[in-house]
Amino acid sequence: MASARGEFSSRLGFVLAAAGSAVGLGNIWNFPTQAASNGGAAFLLVYLVLAFTLAYPALMAELIIGRHAHANAVQALQRISPNAPVRMFGRTAGLIGLAVASLILSFYGIVAGWMIAFCISSFASVLGLESVSAWLVSFGFARNVIFMLLFMGLTIAIISRGVQDGIERWSARLMPMLILTLVLLVIYVLTLDGASEGLKVYLLPDFHRALSPDLILRAMGSSFFSLSLGVGTMLIYGSYIDDSQNLPLVGGMVTLVDISIAVLAGFLVLPAMYVALHNGVEIFGPGGELLSEDTLVFSVLPELFTTMGPTGVLVSILFFFLMTIAALTSSISMLEVPVAYCIEEHNVSRKTGVYAIGGAIAAFSTVILLNFDTLFGFVISLTTRYSEPLLGFVFCVYAGWILHRDKLLQELRKGNPGIEQGLFWKIWPWWVRVVCPTVILAIFAQSIWG
Repeated sequence: MASARGEFSSRLGFVLAAAGSAVGLGNIWNFPTQAASNGGAAFLLVYLVLAFTLAYPALMAELIIGRHAHANAVQALQRISPNAPVRMFGRTAGLIGLAVASLILSFYGIVAGWMIAFCISSFASVLGLESVSAWLVSFGFARNVIFMLLFMGLTIAIISRGVQDGIERWSARLMPMLILTLVLLVIYVLTLDGASEGLKVYLLPDFHRALSPDLILRAMGSSFFSLSLGVGTMLIYGSYIDDSQNLPLVGGMVTLVDISIAVLAGFLVLPAMYVALHNGVEIFGPGGELLSEDTLVFSVLPELFTTMGPTGVLVSILFFFLMTIAALTSSISMLEVPVAYCIEEHNVSRKTGVYAIGGAIAAFSTVILLNFDTLFGFVISLTTRYSEPLLGFVFCVYAGWILHRDKLLQELRKGNPGIEQGLFWKIWPWWVRVVCPTVILAIFAQSIWG
């Protein structure tokens, strides 16, 4: 028999869980390194604009569809479809979103495993176990598989306990730890020599570079990846919200928390890069390009920690502990997407669905590791730069064109009876109907055809 649908117990529980889903490696690994590679402040400026004008409206589309249907992404899109062809399209889009969420988790588990290994490596150094420490930071198949499986095991353990006892409870524990650790690290790094140069790069924009089509595409991908959009994670979380909640308010809270932590992470990573440069660590190539963009936190930052002496060991432990928490708060939402579908569509128990799907994703992660040079970067680009925004486009179309306006208003009234008089209702319906789809497609057309 299938498990009963869960529900978040409170507004705070949802905000912490949804913010935890949004706050992950996209904020602390992807966003700062993308900013460092794409003009610093220019990327930050474009990211902020797109986060509020595209990502937040798309987030609201997912939350509204999810709560209206109280179902997984596949069933939700089918239920609001008016006829058979649209239902078939909705089912296909939902299944693609499920596949994309699984693909993201497949590379996420690998990267998160590295975070755990680097964190333990710092402990090993303190204990004088230098050979163990060296193995933990080496790029080897055995290490990669072991720690990927460890991380996936943690994710599976949390999701198997359900919505309140698993997702909500652990998000409430992990999010405060994440924020506190990040703030402490930012405060410390900003006191170091060279940090001010990184702040200049991060805060003084080159407006000419901000108009680059490639930068805009990357910023859009980062904003969607950062907010866990386009794969159904926010839709499924929306389906677990009770009808008394004010959706625009809680959606806005999640967006603000997510963007704030991404921006705060930039205050950590970019100054740290220039602290490393000040300490003699090479971070740029001969042409001025950033070295090791995708592996910055595993190459440049550990070298920085080494130059800091005994203090660097503590900072390294805190940093990679922070990254592990960020990864875990997001991975649980990604796994919930296919698990919820499996429970509701195929009538399996939660534990059976979690173990089967989690195991399958771990197996694909192993395939990526066996073909790392070919698959790793390809899966990241396919999912975060292309699939997520395009699926976000589909959710915007469903919320703006297919979900009837009266039903849309009725859904929003549940948590805010006076929504019609507010600014949100005056702007969002036509914005998500016209502006969001048009801008997303225009950016894609520009990126493909120049």
